[in-house]
Amino acid sequence: MSKTVMLSAPYMLPTVERFRPALARYGIELIVPPVEERMEAEQILQYAGQFDGAICGDDRFTAEVLAACAPRLKVISKWGTGIDSIDQVAAARLGIAVRNTPGAFTEPVADSVLSYILAFARQSPWMDRAMKAGQWEKLPGRSLSECTLGVIGVGRIGKAVLGRAQGFGMHLLGYDVLEMPVDFLQSVPVQMTSLEHLLAEADFISLNCDLNPSSQHIINAGTLAQVKPGAVLVNTARGPLVDEKALVAALQAGRLAGAGLDVFEHEPLPQDSPLLAMDNVLLAAHNSNASPRAWEQVHWNTIRNLLEGLGLAADSLRPEDYPPLA
Repeated sequence: MSKTVMLSAPYMLPTVERFRPALARYGIELIVPPVEERMEAEQILQYAGQFDGAICGDDRFTAEVLAACAPRLKVISKWGTGIDSIDQVAAARLGIAVRNTPGAFTEPVADSVLSYILAFARQSPWMDRAMKAGQWEKLPGRSLSECTLGVIGVGRIGKAVLGRAQGFGMHLLGYDVLEMPVDFLQSVPVQMTSLEHLLAEADFISLNCDLNPSSQHIINAGTLAQVKPGAVLVNTARGPLVDEKALVAALQAGRLAGAGLDVFEHEPLPQDSPLLAMDNVLLAAHNSNASPRAWEQVHWNTIRNLLEGLGLAADSLRPEDYPPLA
């Protein structure tokens, strides 16, 4: 019996024709809706009851959406790691499997964090702008060995960030609600501490925690008031970890020296956002996961997760049979 799958993962859409034959082999037909960055709840509701499985990005699968899609919907296969946009309690209640690829982008995201830190410490983007504007100006920079890095959320990515920073001789602080493994603490000289102490001491603060009710707006007006003056905030995790209005106010007041942001409360970032006009902010379009090898692995693991969720023989899937489109 054929199955219908809604494919809305933005990273797969540009080459969706590459994946059609692989899915067709399992009798899967595709619904491919128009997507900019993600599907909002009201957009998904337009297709409710029409698909057995979903391959999605950060689409808003709320409890209302899931109820409307059940009982036909059997599995949501998330492209990537974060599943905070899916109501997992409702999915479990309705018998809808939710699958993802944990640790998919640890390396590229950790690299991105260090790229922001280096950019601010060495002032490279601003020196480039000055030179191209005809200004011969020597901007003050810092060695990373003179700086303290605080990592909020010491999971896979947080550990990778700390490991890279260790190589630059940074003083390391970490905060997490979970206890750290002894072998990690023995291999990386990080001081696990309170959030308040981290904020007060860190020259660079990197957000690498999951988004959940306890971490939403973990950076807010109150916590920003505790930040060491002149610190730089880096967020490559989830936009809603930061109260954006409070962040803008802290940047405008000079409480923060700068911010490197790959994610935002609302994506795409609205064109009227004050962040777009700030010279001390580096922005990217939710792209810290960029890595051809990682993307390729996630493409096919997402398809495998879908097939397994539909009760199909995922072990017979051979990615090498479907080379990239010319």
